[in-house]
Amino acid sequence: MIEVYDLKKTYRDRTVLDLPALSLRQGETLALAGANGSGKTTLLRLLAGTLKPTAGTVKTAAPVLYLPQKSYAFRGTVLQNVLLGINGRKQQALDLLEQLELRSLAGKKASSLSGGELQRLSVCRLLIRPCRLLLLDEPTSACDPQSAALVLQALAAYREKTGCTLVLSTHTPRVALEAAERLLILRDGKPEADGAPQTLLQSPGSDWMRAFVAGWRI
Repeated sequence: MIEVYDLKKTYRDRTVLDLPALSLRQGETLALAGANGSGKTTLLRLLAGTLKPTAGTVKTAAPVLYLPQKSYAFRGTVLQNVLLGINGRKQQALDLLEQLELRSLAGKKASSLSGGELQRLSVCRLLIRPCRLLLLDEPTSACDPQSAALVLQALAAYREKTGCTLVLSTHTPRVALEAAERLLILRDGKPEADGAPQTLLQSPGSDWMRAFVAGWRI
């Protein structure tokens, strides 16, 4: 589970995140949305422990896996990338590659993949490992609609198998609607709305929310 209290992150005199409280039960899925610079990545990094808060408390369930926004490849083949640091799981790795339509590229150099393929590979590299908290920063941003659907299906299967808590940021309404039970919209580092994705998108509660949702649908 996740418990956050009075969480703040500041850089000099600029507050980039000010979150009074956040609580997620084990197995819940939360989507984060907001304009660029609204605090989504900062919150994910604080939950992952790769960034220290200026103030406040973060309690998370270990182990934690974190996928940053920028996908990357290690040296070697696609299959070797998935199996990095893992022994005896070749068939599981091949199954994941098949699920994300990358199996035909298993022997190809990972560094030669396209942006969308590299993002799917990065997802495979995480999903071969068990965790209790999975954090993903825009995991479908480089994917076309078909590839994005594959990623969401793989995440749903992983969540069902492991019972992990999932938090992901997105700029796509479809991801929030299909992948999450709950949507937290951030505005200038502060929570603007928190609730069921469909409810927030269909019935925005303020002028700012109406403008945001209208723009988000473009």
